[in-house]
Amino acid sequence: MPEIMIEADADATHLARLGVDRWPVWEKEVSEFPWTYDTEETSYLLAGRVIVTPAGGAPVEIAAGDLVTFPAGMACTWKIVEPLRKRYRLG
Repeated sequence: MPEIMIEADADATHLARLGVDRWPVWEKEVSEFPWTYDTEETSYLLAGRVIVTPAGGAPVEIAAGDLVTFPAGMACTWKIVEPLRKRYRLG
């Protein structure tokens, strides 16, 4: 199964090349919920911290400044431990 890919403290030039500042914004309070990715998603965390645990896998902590790619078909549990604000791109 493909893994969650994390680029910690993503470089501003790389973010600009991806057009992250034009991606939609998603926000969520402290909470826990199941999620399944129908398509690949790339996210850039603007604020907050989350622990994502893939089904049958080890927990992965993601925090503000991280650029993350979630693989299509991955089922997981999201545990938001600090209010989250992210930009995202599907596909």
